[in-house]
Amino acid sequence: MNVNVITSTGRGLVPETGKVPAHQAVYEKLRVMILFGDLAPGQAVTIQGLTEQLAAGMTPVREALRRLIAEGALTHKDNRRVSVPILSKEGANELGFMRKAIEPELTRRAAMRMTDDILASLSACDNDLNTAIAQGDVGGYLTHNYRFHATIYAAAQAPIMTATVDRLWLRFGPSLRVVCGRFGTSNLPDKHKDLLEALRRGDIEASASAMAEDIEQGIHQIEVALLED
Repeated sequence: MNVNVITSTGRGLVPETGKVPAHQAVYEKLRVMILFGDLAPGQAVTIQGLTEQLAAGMTPVREALRRLIAEGALTHKDNRRVSVPILSKEGANELGFMRKAIEPELTRRAAMRMTDDILASLSACDNDLNTAIAQGDVGGYLTHNYRFHATIYAAAQAPIMTATVDRLWLRFGPSLRVVCGRFGTSNLPDKHKDLLEALRRGDIEASASAMAEDIEQGIHQIEVALLED
């Protein structure tokens, strides 16, 4: 995950705009909006509307949109509108397959490089996540769930796989927000406790298995929501 240019603030994550070019800052802002479901699947937005919402110029917005469309995070509606693609059941199945193929391997690599400082960060993040679940805080759940996974994947030191996973998260993140809005936070999947325990023990394969189970449960929730549509 692109954790180097994203910091935690308020309800979610926002880019550090002072350190990057305008088009990159706009890209990061839009990426966060997509990742956490601020742009709902199927919701059309205009380029002009985005320039006003993001207080950005037309050129940086267009450049950011071209990049996100190429990554599959957005789709053209017409010349002036874009939207987040609506995830199909088949698409959710594909995402589940790809995530389970890559993210457990990232977890293995992270487990081999785990430190006390990283474990402390993961534990603090998981506590924040549990608080969000208990309070029914959907935005908090999405934010801290992302932070938890991003911290693990950054520790793996495998930038090619991490970049691939980053794109997969952009595909399923908006649908996860739909699930949270429909079912609330009380029954959301969370294998993080098992994963943390395995990481503390230094059990590499148990860590990878816990990650695979966490992914499977999350994809299952999305598939259930899709069946109800």
